[in-house]
Amino acid sequence: MPQPAKGARLGGSAAHEKLLLNNLAKSLFEHGRITTTEAKARRLRPVAERFITKAKKGDIHNRRLVLQSITDKGIVHTLFTEIAPRYENRPGGYTRITKIGNRRGDNAPMAVIELVEALTVAQAATGEAEAATKRAVKEDALKKDETPVESVEDAKPAEADEESKDA
Repeated sequence: MPQPAKGARLGGSAAHEKLLLNNLAKSLFEHGRITTTEAKARRLRPVAERFITKAKKGDIHNRRLVLQSITDKGIVHTLFTEIAPRYENRPGGYTRITKIGNRRGDNAPMAVIELVEALTVAQAATGEAEAATKRAVKEDALKKDETPVESVEDAKPAEADEESKDA
């Protein structure tokens, strides 16, 4: 049996919170970015990412699961045909929350939650290249740590040979 979240429920009961988050997710998928309070944005992130993950699978079962929460068929169609294919190669992290300061009337902390852009082929290649560079630097550092010990031992007899030649 699922356990409800502890603490305050964003303006009411657990049912009201669920409806509120589903409507926020619907608006996020419709517009790409929405401005809301930080608390609502933090609670919305896992809900929206779960919907996108279901849309990435793309089968009828997951479509029906999403339709239970987001009742607008047009937005669900957009989610499955346009938004999910964008994140095909991305393992998660489909949303970004950016704090934008406090609201004027009640000083509530506000944030923008938006769908991040999909990784382009160039960005993916750049990420792989950066990872390879980091691995190479680590390997070089390990080799340098091992090499000076051997080099110092090898260098001492060579220096002694040079001194004997000079004499």
